Amino acid sequence: MNEKEVSEIRRRFRVEKNNIRSIRGCYVNGQGDIISEFNQSVALMPQEEAENFLSILKKTLSGTLNKNLINLEFSTQQVVDSEEHRLLMALKDSSLKEEDTIHRFFQNVIRSITLDENYLILLTHDTYDVPFRSKDGQTQDDNSTEVYSYILCSICPVKPTKPVLGYYVSENTFRNCTTDWAVSPPKLGFLFPAFDDRSANIYSALYYVQDSSETYAQFVDTVFHCDVPMPAAEQKEAFQSILCESLERECDFDTVCAVQEQLKNLIEEHKANREEIPLTVSKGHVARILETQGVSKEHIERFEKQFDEQFGPETNLSPKNLVETNQLVVTAPNVKIQVGGDGDHLVETRVINGVKYIMIRAEDGVEVNGVPVHIT
Repeated sequence: MNEKEVSEIRRRFRVEKNNIRSIRGCYVNGQGDIISEFNQSVALMPQEEAENFLSILKKTLSGTLNKNLINLEFSTQQVVDSEEHRLLMALKDSSLKEEDTIHRFFQNVIRSITLDENYLILLTHDTYDVPFRSKDGQTQDDNSTEVYSYILCSICPVKPTKPVLGYYVSENTFRNCTTDWAVSPPKLGFLFPAFDDRSANIYSALYYVQDSSETYAQFVDTVFHCDVPMPAAEQKEAFQSILCESLERECDFDTVCAVQEQLKNLIEEHKANREEIPLTVSKGHVARILETQGVSKEHIERFEKQFDEQFGPETNLSPKNLVETNQLVVTAPNVKIQVGGDGDHLVETRVINGVKYIMIRAEDGVEVNGVPVHIT
């Protein structure tokens, strides 16, 4: 799925926009015991309550593609004959009306995740009359091309609220309000089937994680039995390690800054051009950047070899997972320099009388612990 397709489904989660009939739920304690299960009709809910449910569910479609939102692919054999795919299809095709199927799904989720807190599994079904979209991007709401039927699952921590002072009108006093349990935004969840090319793709699911450093691999293996991509934070750490180890002494300040700058430029161009296909880069793209910086052929070949060993020969990565897009951070013992925006050019390195320096160009507006100072 691309960003436009994710946004199109996100807009469904408004009271007046969707065809959701009910929300199924399973409330579980930190030991994995079911506290309660429920089936609540959206039509019978007060509007504010329905909006709260939909707001939580919509957060399962938030974040950055290839970082928080990950496209998972099923093999042909899985779609033809596999227990995990049959269960997902049964949930969708029954519109969440088969009790045994729903209970089996809840049990699979409980067995596959470990949270040190109570949590709520939310499951809902929706049907979307996909409006026709012309070549100029205009949609015709009264001209539907197909009905997209899908399920959305959200797994949300449930935490006790903190005691706060509240005003009791009848007593004309302020005292502690009763501590209660509140549903937090989802930690993980998924959409099935994926909405690819504005159509249902039963060979794919869109998987969500709130924290990009955690993939909940056991959950993915149980529910989808798919290979889960390396977490975004691990991708960044691995990429940095490969640069350092493969380039050795050629991993200098200018080369690393050039790689960072080129990848940031790609991200900005992709955003400005409003490209629908998610942006990725290959090892060859990074190798060409290194070549323009004068890195030796030997070190470039070593970089490509280590890239293949770490990520796989045909793997493309999202540049958003590899670089900081909004700042440059330079650290040294007892020193940390943060440069925001496009101010990378303000920092350079020098060797003066055999001593290494990090040089920062400074004009007006220099402060020391909040005190404006002049540089003379």
